[in-house]
Amino acid sequence: MQRIIACMLALLAPLPLAADPWALQTHTVPFDYTSPARPLTYTPLDRAASPWTLCISYPHLKDAYWLSVNFGMVEEAQRLGVGFRLVEAGGYPNLDRQIEQITNCVAQGADALVVGTVSFEGLTPTVQALSEQVPVIATVNDIADPGIAAKAAVSWYDMGAITGRFIAKRHPKGSAPVRLAWFPGPQGAGWVSFVEAGFRDAIAESAAEIVLTKYGDTGREIQVTLVEETLDSGVAIDYIVGSAPTAEVAVSILRARGLEGQINIVSDYMSHAVFRGIRRGRILAAPTDFPIMQGKLAIEMAVRAIEGTLETRHAGPQIMLVTPDMVGNTDLAETLAPASFIPVFELD
Repeated sequence: MQRIIACMLALLAPLPLAADPWALQTHTVPFDYTSPARPLTYTPLDRAASPWTLCISYPHLKDAYWLSVNFGMVEEAQRLGVGFRLVEAGGYPNLDRQIEQITNCVAQGADALVVGTVSFEGLTPTVQALSEQVPVIATVNDIADPGIAAKAAVSWYDMGAITGRFIAKRHPKGSAPVRLAWFPGPQGAGWVSFVEAGFRDAIAESAAEIVLTKYGDTGREIQVTLVEETLDSGVAIDYIVGSAPTAEVAVSILRARGLEGQINIVSDYMSHAVFRGIRRGRILAAPTDFPIMQGKLAIEMAVRAIEGTLETRHAGPQIMLVTPDMVGNTDLAETLAPASFIPVFELD
């Protein structure tokens, strides 16, 4: 009788609600950002076939960008009914640490690996070896193709180009020249060379000139040092342009030095503090690549790869530039994790 009642209750239990389709963008040739982009209406799974376990690796959790990616992964993993273990390398210089972490994580038992890499090519031999055991999904940071089953990411060339076009529009060729200090991020990271190429190409025919370039990890302490070195150099600048942590620290440093309003700030990606800076008029603009949605998509792709239903191998949100006049109308549901969210390293 108890068994019959249990079966009846199971039949009466509400079915999982189907997820709404996601508005994404893909490329006609997977992994080739130079191929034509086209819109994609993506229908996510309702539920995973089994409670799979994923290994997830981030380059760091030093800024709120990766916290938002983590939030998206937690939401999607819970919705699909899968678990994960998360490791983070502690920064872009730590290639060896990330290699060791992902190797150990997969060895502990995993059905797929999701990796935000610290290096474009540095993980390739490890990824190729691990891909013989589990599917490997790349997220956010671009990575060399060998061994990768799918990519949940946007073009960081486009992120740089959108940022550069914003400045170029403000200072077209023939107008008064402006001088930029450029903080692209850590050399060798799987996104920096692309964002830098896009940015430099976009300002090439404008009145903007890069007079200083400062590479460095995206930790706030390092960025404070780089911004202060720039201001102490004696080189006159009109703009500080670079990563979200660069823009975040520049706001307070310029205010402390009495330079607020004299030097403009532009970020090439979005974070909580960057959004606050835009809303308060202290940062001019930043593109959002919707990191929460990228986190969700990476989980979705991993589950599909495990279950043999992966069809879309390369997709991501469509990038949007955010400026002060847009902040009241911008849908940030897939951009910024809630302020109360803390990182989740293990989800059963």
